[in-house]
Amino acid sequence: MKVIEKVGKTIDEAIELGLQEFGVLREDVIIEIMEEPSKGLFGLIGSRPAKVKLTLKDNPARRADHLLKSIFQAMDIPVDVKVKEQEQILQVSLEGPDLGVLIGRRGETLDSLQYLINLAINKNQEIRRKVILDVEGYRYRREETLQKLAMRLADKAKMRGRSVVLEPMNSQERRIIHTALQGRNDIYTFSEGEEPYRKIIISPKK
Repeated sequence: MKVIEKVGKTIDEAIELGLQEFGVLREDVIIEIMEEPSKGLFGLIGSRPAKVKLTLKDNPARRADHLLKSIFQAMDIPVDVKVKEQEQILQVSLEGPDLGVLIGRRGETLDSLQYLINLAINKNQEIRRKVILDVEGYRYRREETLQKLAMRLADKAKMRGRSVVLEPMNSQERRIIHTALQGRNDIYTFSEGEEPYRKIIISPKK
């Protein structure tokens, strides 16, 4: 938890100096007035400035935003970071030119970055948040692609009468496949193998 002390001619001035240093709004801090300003003899001699203590409130959305911007600044990649908090989920949208490098092959780079951000945001926290990173709607498009792939391969397994084995996928993508096919009564799905090579099998029902 970050804490700073500031002095100023008035309480408001001291608070404003602290807010500027933190780069936050007044509602983002807890303010403690340590010393009231006072005027000395003739308003000059022995005068005492105001002193306040500002404690930065825990804000996982702000921490995620700051961490990601620091990473992209170090990588020299211009990225617009937008964080939306809903209950205990942080939806993070990344936008900018040429962000394919952040997605990687089948989203592997994006998944790795998401995993690291989740670790950082939840370190030493009593309440855990789930952080979901997306680059310009990539995850939505990927979900649509996987759903269509699932249906096509399920039809193939049914038509040929034998199982179809998919490429290894992460748990999130496997869940999309399973969910897309769970309503069908002519095939069934299951996963086999160890991470990160775990894959889905689509088999026709006898």
